[in-house]
Amino acid sequence: MTILRIERAVYAVDDLPTCTRFFQDFGLTLSAAHDDADKDENEDRAVFTTLSNQAVELRRSDDPSLPPPVEPGPTIREVVWGVDTQENLDQLVRDLRTDHEVRVDAAGVAHLFDETGFGLGLAVAAPAEPPAVEIPVNRFGAVGRWNRGLDPFAPVRPLRLCHVALNIPKNGWQKAVAFYTDRLGFRITDQVLPMGTFMRCEGDFDQHTLLLCHRPDRAGINHTSYEVNSFDDVILGGNQMIEAGWREARRLGRHTVGSNVFRFVHAPCGGRVEYAADMDRVDDSYAPRTHEVTPPHHLWTLQTNRESAQ
Repeated sequence: MTILRIERAVYAVDDLPTCTRFFQDFGLTLSAAHDDADKDENEDRAVFTTLSNQAVELRRSDDPSLPPPVEPGPTIREVVWGVDTQENLDQLVRDLRTDHEVRVDAAGVAHLFDETGFGLGLAVAAPAEPPAVEIPVNRFGAVGRWNRGLDPFAPVRPLRLCHVALNIPKNGWQKAVAFYTDRLGFRITDQVLPMGTFMRCEGDFDQHTLLLCHRPDRAGINHTSYEVNSFDDVILGGNQMIEAGWREARRLGRHTVGSNVFRFVHAPCGGRVEYAADMDRVDDSYAPRTHEVTPPHHLWTLQTNRESAQ
């Protein structure tokens, strides 16, 4: 086992105070804001954490230490992947240096670029165990909650950053995918030939931790996805963001590939963010699937005719 999870997502943003407010409303914990923290206009970055101790880092777009962008405007600049041990990290760096330029910074994080030009990092993972919250469910024939109702729900806080979806040019997608599978040990779970490749890193059992989406002629951020505790939290998280003034990007639904319940919100840092729950888990016995035709995007989405009936 080597790569376990996403350790850090680094965004370059034009409006740091707005993007900071966005992720605070989203439910992440603000762990660091640098320079003069009392004056938003003087901050140069903000760092948020999930309950599993992953980081989302926001830096100003003019920060010269950032990797160069693959698209104009606010966007993701680097995804840092968490490796299980220093020994395995060192081995990955040695292997990658045979044909890639790899820089290791003072904190021991290795930095390079993938075949599309996205910044890619490797660091020793520092996971934390999020609190377990069980919500007993009642249905006919299986009662989990006797003689009491549900307690009020707390504000939604993501458990972890579970996957990232990146847009890549369709021309050369095989080479882009091969870098992750052949050099970093990712495993393809679903290959959708017209649309993209779903992969999981070796130490994670989600149906995907990385999605490379084919686009005719461009690269960029598609979305980052955050697992929450339950179906309720997917709904409530979206409501939480709408009430804070942010704009929903897609109706509540359940994906076909991966099966997770989802709710998307447009992000001022570029692309979208997703609340997700109940994704398929797969192990080494899972046989990768190849789809000649793109499956439907969702098994269902929320529909209503309430407004038209009034």
